[in-house]
Amino acid sequence: MQVDFNQVIDRSNTNSIKWDHENQEILPMWVADMDFKAPESVVAALVERAKHGIYGYSEPDEAYFEAIINWQAKRNAWKVEQEWIAFSPGVVPAVNMIIRTLTNPGEKVLVQTPVYYPFFNAIANNGCQMETNPMIFKDGKYYMDFEDLEEKTADPNLHMMILCSPHNPVGRVWTKEELIRVGEICAKNEVFVIADEIHSDLILSGNRHTPFASISEAFAQNSITCMAPSKTFNLAGLQTSFLVIPNEKIRNRYLHIVESNSLMTNTFGITGLVAAYNTGEKWLEQLIGYLESNLDFLNRFVKENMPEIQVIQPEGMYLVWMDFRALGLSKDQLEELMLKEAKIWLDEGYIFGCEGEGFERINIACPRSILEDGLQRIAAAIKKTREEGQYIS
Repeated sequence: MQVDFNQVIDRSNTNSIKWDHENQEILPMWVADMDFKAPESVVAALVERAKHGIYGYSEPDEAYFEAIINWQAKRNAWKVEQEWIAFSPGVVPAVNMIIRTLTNPGEKVLVQTPVYYPFFNAIANNGCQMETNPMIFKDGKYYMDFEDLEEKTADPNLHMMILCSPHNPVGRVWTKEELIRVGEICAKNEVFVIADEIHSDLILSGNRHTPFASISEAFAQNSITCMAPSKTFNLAGLQTSFLVIPNEKIRNRYLHIVESNSLMTNTFGITGLVAAYNTGEKWLEQLIGYLESNLDFLNRFVKENMPEIQVIQPEGMYLVWMDFRALGLSKDQLEELMLKEAKIWLDEGYIFGCEGEGFERINIACPRSILEDGLQRIAAAIKKTREEGQYIS
């Protein structure tokens, strides 16, 4: 069945973080959820479960584990064992719990900036220090700085690295060769890897995702992989993420902290995950095609209407990183231009680390009409500000 991703669905009054905000004049294109309905098969499964009428305590069953195992085998050729799988209500809570479990206060955790900003709080809130391994931006593309990574991981007080794969916000899908270098450096320096692979199903044409832990037994034993159907099928509100932890000792330590916090699975999350992984692949293929057409539209629009803006071409995800530095604005001026003049809410680049100043992250997982509206707002604000002689050099 052909999915109509152009359909605009009113999300107001649904307790949406994205849409139920105070100023309705501002178009929200920041938070990473999609403005598309989940696959009809998933909706049907949730409705059928809701009809039962009893929503008591639940726990994953064989169907839950089989859905995850089969999905990873089919999509990534990765053989995941059932006992490796552990529940989490979300990837960010999982990152917090992993840091709390596997580090001591005062130790360092490394991130590759600019990077998903909740990592910063996860590190600080659990008493650790953040170390950065800034990426190299060259000819419109980001690369890992392996020389700097070697130096930083040699610090005896650095015990953990958060690997964002695919990388949010810059859209890189790391090659197997790049991941091997990361794994070897971390293993040599006894640095444990948290692989945030929540966007790993959203890979654009010509690219391939490699799960970090699938590369070797050594990498598997020195890592935890965080995954979920939430970004893939727009199920974030069901709070159904999972971790793959091949290392039994590490897994038991994680499960202990889950138990100590009395965390339990979401009844509808279990149903949604199973339905999505078992029946959602054709929907996902159509989604990726639509995202690629939206990216093409964005590229054409920017080239024709805002040629000074550089679009960093993503290899995965539905989040696009854009370089506005040619406008010559400070980070505060750029934020004011977006919110007050364009009346559009993007994720400001500086919140991903100082390396992100002058950039913006936009969510293109929306009907084309919404994307066009957002881009027109930005273009009109830039034109107006330039004509008035404000800020722009």
